[in-house]
Amino acid sequence: MSENKEKVVIGMSGGVDSSVAAYLLKEAGYQVIGVTMQMWGSENAESIADAKKIAEDLKIPHYVLDFRKAFKEEVIRYFMEEYAKGRTPNPCVICNRKVKWEALLAWAQQMDAYYIATGHYARVERLENGRFAIKKSSVDKKDQTYALFNLTQEQLAHTKMPIGEYEKEKVREIAVKIGLTVAGKPDSQEICFIPDHDYAGYIERESGKHFAEGNFVAADGTALGRHQGIIHYTIGQRKGLGLAMGKPVFVTKILPQSNEVVIGSNEELFTTRLTAEQMNYMAEEKFFAGMEMTAKIRYAHKGERCRVISCGNDRLEIEFDYPVRAITPGQAVVFYEGDYVLGGGLIR
Repeated sequence: MSENKEKVVIGMSGGVDSSVAAYLLKEAGYQVIGVTMQMWGSENAESIADAKKIAEDLKIPHYVLDFRKAFKEEVIRYFMEEYAKGRTPNPCVICNRKVKWEALLAWAQQMDAYYIATGHYARVERLENGRFAIKKSSVDKKDQTYALFNLTQEQLAHTKMPIGEYEKEKVREIAVKIGLTVAGKPDSQEICFIPDHDYAGYIERESGKHFAEGNFVAADGTALGRHQGIIHYTIGQRKGLGLAMGKPVFVTKILPQSNEVVIGSNEELFTTRLTAEQMNYMAEEKFFAGMEMTAKIRYAHKGERCRVISCGNDRLEIEFDYPVRAITPGQAVVFYEGDYVLGGGLIR
């Protein structure tokens, strides 16, 4: 990697967060290069135009890089394969490590830049033990550390996140003050490559596969009705089941081998144990049996205290102090101590 620590490449989405991040870096004296990553076709032409205009306003160079091939291979294929296995993936986790950071760092190296930067609400710190870790944003409601647990030590060593210290309102204030046209632009929501949120329709179109109907069943195997195909469901789902049971019922399990979706009560969604795989260690080099920490099982989860039951390099079993609801295979489980990310993995 280049030793030019004055030069930083920032990913610019055309939104207010990355635009203000670019401005703050320039104000701090860095030589800033803006990059917009094309990920999923021509649908983000408006974002590219916005980013280009911002770069002109900030008087920094701007490039558009085509990462569509990497995005399709690393993110979209993974997303479709996970749903086919009855899991509910988080594509942002894979995209951040495998596409955004990996591809952007490689390009930054070619440009003789030491750092890359993003507009995430999070902070990067080097700890006393010498390891790099993601630290929660100073504003909890905007904190984006959950989707960043998968970054490597090498990636973190070359990463800056300038808006991690700011509230969203303050970021918009800065954008207004410096006259950025995107100051009032709304935040992007949900999965970027499926703007209509019809995941099942997208998967069938892209994969060319049809996912057959099957049975809704009770925990004891009793058939309760017909489902539309397993890719239409996720753990904890209540709406759209089309079952008249006389009481609220939820998806408690998805069984791809038998093409069945198990239905049960809300109480049946609570459990105290989970197993994680594909672990990435961040603030700590490794975990050990008996270690206690807080785990988040989805982005909006407040977190629950837990302890490690058993662990290997790539696999971890934990037990929660209190039962947690709707642990969902395919989602990330991220471990914290205070504001720092200790590591995380994918729920199996």
